[in-house]
Amino acid sequence: MSRPMLFTPLPLREITVKNRIVVAPMHQYAAKKGFPTDWHLMNAGRFAVGGAGLVMVESTKVERRGCGTVGDLGLWDDAMIPHFKRLADFITENGAVAGLQLGHSGRKARRFRPWEGGKPLERSAAEAEGVDDWKDWELVAPTALSDPGDPEPRALSRSEIADCVAHWGQAAARADAAGFDMLEIHAAHGYLIHQFLSPAANRRNDDYGGSDANRHRFALEVTESVRANWPDHKPLFMRLSVEDDAGWGPDENVALARIVKGMGIDVIDCSSGGMRGSPVVGTGPVGYGYQVPYAAKIREEADMMSMAVGLIVHADQAEQILQNGEADLIALAREFLYNPNWPLDAAQKLGLDDAYDLMPPAYQFWLEKREKAVKDLTPSTQQNGIEG
Repeated sequence: MSRPMLFTPLPLREITVKNRIVVAPMHQYAAKKGFPTDWHLMNAGRFAVGGAGLVMVESTKVERRGCGTVGDLGLWDDAMIPHFKRLADFITENGAVAGLQLGHSGRKARRFRPWEGGKPLERSAAEAEGVDDWKDWELVAPTALSDPGDPEPRALSRSEIADCVAHWGQAAARADAAGFDMLEIHAAHGYLIHQFLSPAANRRNDDYGGSDANRHRFALEVTESVRANWPDHKPLFMRLSVEDDAGWGPDENVALARIVKGMGIDVIDCSSGGMRGSPVVGTGPVGYGYQVPYAAKIREEADMMSMAVGLIVHADQAEQILQNGEADLIALAREFLYNPNWPLDAAQKLGLDDAYDLMPPAYQFWLEKREKAVKDLTPSTQQNGIEG
């Protein structure tokens, strides 16, 4: 039997991912003034130990005012590099490629954490958590437009746009110094780059607004800045909301993907929503793999690698997406929270004889020892109970 595609390696420039399984970036909101904590080491580390090919650390902000909450990560200062290096080193040492997503919240900054309600943050609550730069933590956007009930952001000046573009490049250089081998530009989910791309959020009348080409400009300048500060031998991804139900849709994303491919973007991470809520259900009701058609469209029409994400839960489901040619990589998020050892479980269900090779030696030894000693053992994830 041929090896399942899910467990075949994928070369990305000079970096090879050992399998097609990616841990998507997931906000933990546990940073301290932008610095990662032991929580981040545990969270990313357990996914690397669990056998994923690529582990992406959550959206890390390129400047202070880009933070969505008091708990957002940041790489706006060189002092942060050693703390991120601790994460990258542990991920790499445990067999995964260490990835990092860079982002900027724009007008969606300065909010309560989702489980705290997600509404605009109150100054007293921020200061209770040690925030001492409230006035500097301002909301900025391409245009002074806000969602109903939210504070109005300030429109960025042209010089501030140039400064922001430079911040992206500087953060990319710091990510490289920290030892990450893959980087993603977050241009989706209603955050700053998406705000520039969207006709619903961008009403500028200069060369950063109006036409598609003008609304592309900020994203392209960020891409150029990041690629110039990110080594040529390391892959660069871009996350897009391929459909946002607000005027920025699949055809527009294909056009952008074709451009950024020529600028050094290697993979489009295909998500949706964020401008008027999420998930977006343009392809039908939310269900297993509901965003896969976006990855398939980008892959076919932009002629570049894509990554599928969104309610991909089962091994055979992930394998079929790859076999169908709908994506090159499979990203899981909340399913990894449910089962950090998902790659091992998937490998066994797809019939791999060497499934335990995904694990560190200490885990591999004891699991193989148990399997040899108990011939009729069925793991808990593959059986409802002792009676089957």
